[in-house]
Amino acid sequence: MSSAQKTATSACVALATGALLTLSGLSVPAMAQGPSNAAPIEGVQLEYLDRGVVAATTPDGVFLSWRFLATDTTGATAAGLTGADFTVYRDGERIATVTDSTNYLDTSSAGDVSTAVYSIGTVVDGVEVERSAETSPWAQASIDLPLVKPADGVTPAGEPYTYSANDMSVGDVTGDGAYEFIVQWDPSNSKDVSQVGYTGNTFIDTYTLDGRLLNRVDLGVNIRSGAHYTQFMVSDFDGDGRSEMMMKTAPGTKTTTYGPDGEVIAEEYVTLPESDVAAGVQHSDDYRMSADGYFEHVVDMFQGWRDHPEVVAGNWPATLEEAFGIEQRYDYPLSEADARSMADYFVDVYAPSRSTRNNLRAFEGFVVDGSEYLSVFDGETGRELETIPYEPGRGDDGLLWGDYAMSRIEPGNRVDRFLAGVAYLDGENPSAVFARGYYTRATIVAYSWDGSRLTQDWTVDSGHVPMSNPFNDGPHGGTGSSEEFGTLAGQGFHSLSAADVDGDGKHEIVYGSATIDDDGSLLYSSFDTLPAGSAAPGTEAKLGHGDAMHVADIDPDRPGLEIFSVHEGAAYAPYGWVMRDAADGEVLFGGYTGKDTGRGMIGDIDPTVRGLENWAVGLRSASGDPLPGNGPGTNMSIRWAADGTTQIVNGAGNQDAGIDDAQRGRLLTAAGTRTNNGTKGTPSLVADVFGDWREELLVRTTDSSAIRILTSTEVTDRKLYTLMHDPQYRAEIARQNTSYNQPAYTGFYLASDTDVTQVPVPDAFLPGALPAAQRQFEGFVVSGDITGPAVQQLRASLDQAERAIERDQAGNAARELEKFLGRLAKDRPGSVTPEARAALDHAVASILPALR
Repeated sequence: MSSAQKTATSACVALATGALLTLSGLSVPAMAQGPSNAAPIEGVQLEYLDRGVVAATTPDGVFLSWRFLATDTTGATAAGLTGADFTVYRDGERIATVTDSTNYLDTSSAGDVSTAVYSIGTVVDGVEVERSAETSPWAQASIDLPLVKPADGVTPAGEPYTYSANDMSVGDVTGDGAYEFIVQWDPSNSKDVSQVGYTGNTFIDTYTLDGRLLNRVDLGVNIRSGAHYTQFMVSDFDGDGRSEMMMKTAPGTKTTTYGPDGEVIAEEYVTLPESDVAAGVQHSDDYRMSADGYFEHVVDMFQGWRDHPEVVAGNWPATLEEAFGIEQRYDYPLSEADARSMADYFVDVYAPSRSTRNNLRAFEGFVVDGSEYLSVFDGETGRELETIPYEPGRGDDGLLWGDYAMSRIEPGNRVDRFLAGVAYLDGENPSAVFARGYYTRATIVAYSWDGSRLTQDWTVDSGHVPMSNPFNDGPHGGTGSSEEFGTLAGQGFHSLSAADVDGDGKHEIVYGSATIDDDGSLLYSSFDTLPAGSAAPGTEAKLGHGDAMHVADIDPDRPGLEIFSVHEGAAYAPYGWVMRDAADGEVLFGGYTGKDTGRGMIGDIDPTVRGLENWAVGLRSASGDPLPGNGPGTNMSIRWAADGTTQIVNGAGNQDAGIDDAQRGRLLTAAGTRTNNGTKGTPSLVADVFGDWREELLVRTTDSSAIRILTSTEVTDRKLYTLMHDPQYRAEIARQNTSYNQPAYTGFYLASDTDVTQVPVPDAFLPGALPAAQRQFEGFVVSGDITGPAVQQLRASLDQAERAIERDQAGNAARELEKFLGRLAKDRPGSVTPEARAALDHAVASILPALR
């Protein structure tokens, strides 16, 4: 683990998975058995989370659900993970002890619960070491998170637009162990990159669960609104216990910080790079192109045709007439008048002759030039922390990317296809991944954030696919100019995944039909033979681009992970749908369709069939055997049921969102809510945001006045740690808002027949746990549970441990925490109450294993 990502932290700590120490039999091993004092802290960095207690009123009583943490785990039996047990309290009175799950139905409270409060006690080796804050029951199995909708607007063309809540993410931006909620606002004129017209601005808000707006990022007029343009990555990138946010920005991007009463505390624009300031770039710049502006852009492009590098190199036609297939008309370089004549011909004659859908006279609202940035924001305040140029830059309006080459001429399309994700590339720290392009040129850049500076981990670039004529060619399926990465071109999807496909403990980037290794090298790019009935039977072709991809342990009887995907290459793609080995891309089974196969999904929808079923064209088992019936839907999956099976979120357009089970039918209709993204019908978010290991459904209300968070109240007997403590799942949640939203999957087999004894428990580094112990300690001082000289002695040990962690010195931190435990165990009558001693012993002792 790099010290750069752990230095600059005032609140870092490692929690591990070994047995927890308690006062009975406290034993502090000699430091000779541990690392040297200066050894760095190791372990995969995950979030410190509280119990996330949920209480929901049901017809049968009050359903309670809470988190089991990876760091609670000491082992496993066939019945579930072992470790901490739990005590349930109602109105301060103990009503139950739970050992085999992390939920409970209080049937004795089926009557009036308007004044009842619940809390959960954590029991380790028979001693209660922690009690959650008291929670009042929800009136039903959902809660509304109030939103502050942006004001309506009007485009430069005079078209009015409104706003609705769209994609979401979560992160602990305040460092208190509870999630905050990040909400993207999309204007009603949000566009696909192929669609002409102006859009309103995109906004990204951060809220607490009670609806307090902490900050708002206004991306400004120079970031077009649409699923392919903006993805916002939320993670604790620098290991300080609080989540940051990264996204693509531009001149005009502004952040606003709000106070407790909604008052504006601060407003600021992102920092313009010095080179842009010197060039005269200003936040008032507006790069949006009018139809007349686009025509002038074409005139300029044609005037400079002779000097284009591809023309100079002899790769492209020397004249535009040759490119358009007409007789020579003008001398080169073109005069402005001749360039205008050629632009008229191109827009009015040549483009419509290629496709009746080409109407370049109406081309407006696009941003095809101007500065582009990548910015890091403080998650709590929204304050910009650093802004750098976005890499790679667009280079041009799409001419080199193939946007003029196909029959459908679409400037600004392929060049502005963006992807993003979070990945544990070194196996320990989260990196941010930002990408551009997938139909032709494909580029990926990975970044680390150390609290003050962005550093590139690596850059991948296929290079442009060579064309003989940028106005009439077929670059899809071609090989990029890069000797190393050329086969990556055309293989990307509308999303990506971070997963450890080769079993080395580090994440790779599954970029559709190709995979990038953790070090930025090309692990593989998948090809196969075109079958009979295709465009060129017997020839080798890339699997190519597709809309949906799922990376998981789909077949538990095979080693490692698998990839199930669908493909849109039609007669030029070997498969319409395919299952591959994630380690090497080998095709396990699949089917040629000869058409764009746009939808596909996986999940354990039939518990009598081994593994995760898959469906796109027909339904199949994990091993490829045909099954009767069809899949229950492809919008988004959710782990909702008590038995560990998979359900599907359905509903699109003006339909209510709902959850369907392949065996039981409709389980839930979320009346008065809507999914997003048109026919895609994706919820704002599906994630394990609180309660037990099952996922919550987050959808907007019809009027976008709130996000409705719904939780399952089926009592489950499964004891599994929160999915957010699985590194692959946590990374997949961060990237769920990317382009065509895809479900998140764990790095282990998760289904109705999961063998819990085989579930890996991460060796975790949890920033925020030591600060939590410090807050707990100070609370005991205020309450009088710790008094006298013990206060300063114990506080000094915690402070020294904090400083050692800031310096990424595991041994020194462990030594100070062992000193704390030794002092805590001393019998000082009246100085430390038994309750305080037990709680702090648990909190601090559970930190030690990862420091040794």
